[in-house]
Formats: sequence, C-alpha cells, structure tokens
Amino acid sequence: MAEKTILQDLRSLIYPRQILEDEPLSKYTFTKTGGKADILIFPETYEEVQKTVRFASLNGVPYTILGNGSNLIIKDGGIRGIVLILTRLAKISHTGNDITAQCGAAIIDVSRYALKQKLTGLEFACGIPGSVGGALYMNAGAYGGEVKDVLKSALVLTKTGEMKRLERSDLSFQYRKSSIAENGEIALEGTFSLEPGDAQEIKAKMDELTDLRESKQPLEYPSCGSVFKRPPGYFAGKLIQDSGLQGKRIGGVEVSTKHAGFMVNVGGGTATDYMNLIKFVQKTVKEKFGVDLETEVKIIGED
Repeated sequence: MAEKTILQDLRSLIYPRQILEDEPLSKYTFTKTGGKADILIFPETYEEVQKTVRFASLNGVPYTILGNGSNLIIKDGGIRGIVLILTRLAKISHTGNDITAQCGAAIIDVSRYALKQKLTGLEFACGIPGSVGGALYMNAGAYGGEVKDVLKSALVLTKTGEMKRLERSDLSFQYRKSSIAENGEIALEGTFSLEPGDAQEIKAKMDELTDLRESKQPLEYPSCGSVFKRPPGYFAGKLIQDSGLQGKRIGGVEVSTKHAGFMVNVGGGTATDYMNLIKFVQKTVKEKFGVDLETEVKIIGED
C-alpha cells in the first residue's frame, strides 16, 4: 500500500489530529536522538490501538509501539511504517489496595499515586523514568524491587489485535524479560496489588531512593538510562569504570563520569554515536575482563 493511501485509511479510523507524517522521533526520546517515523499516531483509547494494529496486520504494514522513550535508542534512519506512542493513555485509578494504571502513565506517577493512597510496595519505582507499558514489557526494577513483585494482572493486546487479561503467573517474568516481550504483545494496562502502609514511612523510603538516584545518576544530561544488563557475578558500571572508560566520548555521546553504567548526550549526539560507544565499551570490557556486556537499552529502527 502506498503511504498516502495508508494515511487516508488511518485518518478514517482515528481522529486525524492524532496522526503525524515524517515526524522526527528525537522529539520523543530521552536521548534526544532518533530519525523520523513515516507515520506517527497518538492513540487515546485502547480501541484506537486495537484498530491500528488490526489495520497494520491486515495490510502488511509494520508497526512499532513506544512509551515515553526512556530506555530506548532509535537509530538515525528512523522507523518505517506506523509508530504508536501510547503516552496519552495515562489514567490511574484504585479499588481497595489495587491500583490500575494505563500503559502510557509514568511508573513514577503510579508510585506517587500509591503514596497518596497510603499503599506500600511501589516505592522502588519512584525513580524509574519509564512508562507502565515499558515497565511491564521488561519487568523493570530498581533498588531491590521489580514489577513482578507487585503486579497482579495485565491487559494486553495480542499480535492479532485481541485484548486479553493475563495473571502474573501467565507473564513468565525473568530479569528484564516478560512473555509480553517474547510474544510481541502490547501491554495496555497493569493492576498492582499493594499493601496498606504508613504515608510518612512510604514517603521517607521514596525520598531516600530519590536522593540515591540523584546523587549517583547523571540526570543533568539526556540519556537512555541504564545501558547494560547486570552480568552474572558482576556490576556493569564497575567493569566499565575499572576499564578506565569514564569520560570516553564518541561524537556527542560520553560514558558518564558520574555513573559508568550510563551514557549521556553531552551535545549534538546521534543514535550512531550511542551505538558506536556501546560497541567500544563492550569490546574493551571483553578484552580486559573476559565479560560480555548485554544491552538493557532497546535499540530499534534503521541505520
């Protein structure tokens, strides 16, 4: 199908103002890098996501799902087909001790909402910059907590465009993995089962974790968050630091001098700079310590 025809058909399915053409994705990523999307859509209901996925599947048009673009590098060639950014699906509500959040809500906002309701269990998420959908997709975690510890169920959209609710036991959670990612599904919402707690204690824990994060992470620059997974028996940041790579720069991207596990865009950096620096760090650590660093950051798009 020609792009013009695809656009016309999509505009008949979804409110036209929610659809952009040839849109630079650097506007929507934490790294401030990334090429253009052929077609960019901001769905405002689950049904719009469903309609778009069904349309794409029926017509053989590739589609890509994005949340708030935090733990992500989009290559400089951009993304072909349809890109859906789900940040307008951001409602958060609760029933008793359960909080339900749509996929586009920031997981930080869900942890703050839990504090307001005097519910404990999501304090670990108060510094994770991703969306709920991304957190479910990769079983996000920090400071000893993970999504799998508190998730009760998830509403997902399958590759064929069917909505189904999955219990935690259906999601095959592992370190930074879930069946949602393995099966190519889209997380539409998550329900978190929490416990009643003391608001002051919950806030104190969140303040402590926020201070830790702010003192150790380079939040003053655009970054893609934690670049590498933790290799068994090691810490990625320590291996990079001990390799003498802090401050190493390629183009506009640098291994952070504040935390070696992060790479920051210090000015004019591109996705290609990020990927070249990642490869350089992997090669150096392998040579010095014999350890393979696997990326935690997701890299998508075309060169």
